[in-house]
Amino acid sequence: MGQITLRGMDPEMEQEIRRLAQESGRSLSHTILDIVYEYAGFKRKVKRPPAHSLRKLAGGWSEKDAAEFLESIKSCERIDDQVWE
Repeated sequence: MGQITLRGMDPEMEQEIRRLAQESGRSLSHTILDIVYEYAGFKRKVKRPPAHSLRKLAGGWSEKDAAEFLESIKSCERIDDQVWE
């Protein structure tokens, strides 16, 4: 992937881009890319984690499912001191 260096940006423009990045929780680079892609009329390709394709086959857990599972295995996390004597 290529790199471009921007020079001569107005301080107001820089501050606005920094504000947008902070507000969205994204990096400056991602924020600027979003602006450029939108202006040029391109759609950004969505990067998905390698396991994303397996989710369709294996399914995924909701927050509720995960919380229920973690609650159900709490007894397995206890250490029986008598066993370790």
